[in-house]
Amino acid sequence: MNTTRPLSGPRLAPASGCAPKALVVLLHGVGADGQDLIGLAPHWARYLPEAEFLAPDGPEPCDMAPFGRQWFSLQDRTPAVMEAGLQAAQPIVNGFLDQALAERGLTDADLALVGFSQGTMTSLYTALRRPRPCAAVVGYSGALLGAPTLAQDIVSRPPVLLVHGEDDGVVPFAAMAAASQALRGAGVEVDTLARPGLGHGIDPEGLVAGLEMLRRRLPQAVGGVA
Repeated sequence: MNTTRPLSGPRLAPASGCAPKALVVLLHGVGADGQDLIGLAPHWARYLPEAEFLAPDGPEPCDMAPFGRQWFSLQDRTPAVMEAGLQAAQPIVNGFLDQALAERGLTDADLALVGFSQGTMTSLYTALRRPRPCAAVVGYSGALLGAPTLAQDIVSRPPVLLVHGEDDGVVPFAAMAAASQALRGAGVEVDTLARPGLGHGIDPEGLVAGLEMLRRRLPQAVGGVA
């Protein structure tokens, strides 16, 4: 992995027109890029007018397709190999988050991570090991890697919302229950939402649940909106 490549990607400025009071960082799935998830931001920005949304592209070209980016390779999906990929990606993501917060005069208490699929894996792995807890993690259609050693490795315990389609053919639906059990065992507050009939994706009900989590955990982003 090229650790010198700085992360960048699309952004949506606060709807209030003022300097951001909160930061929502969206991490895409494998083979996609920041443009894929920045599409969530307009659905939420109206209700989080003081938040800025960032959707960085993953640091590597996707090695399973001629387009898109990835946070780590999924060619070998054995847990140890995938976790090694996350360990390599973690400092890159942390560097991006630290710089973004510092540039805006914000702290981890003003930060939420939102992930989809591999972005959920990356969000969880990173957030649980940052020196200070962020405000929230919202994970769609993902999984928790590093569960066997999480109780020993965990540093921060941000509240987590997991949303998963019951008909997901890419990341098994059972991954949500496994992640929830491991997170709770490590002292993390977890909410889950199962979506009947949904495959590997995000539906309107999942969007609403994510928004409610962000509104609850980032009240500074809500401003005067009721």
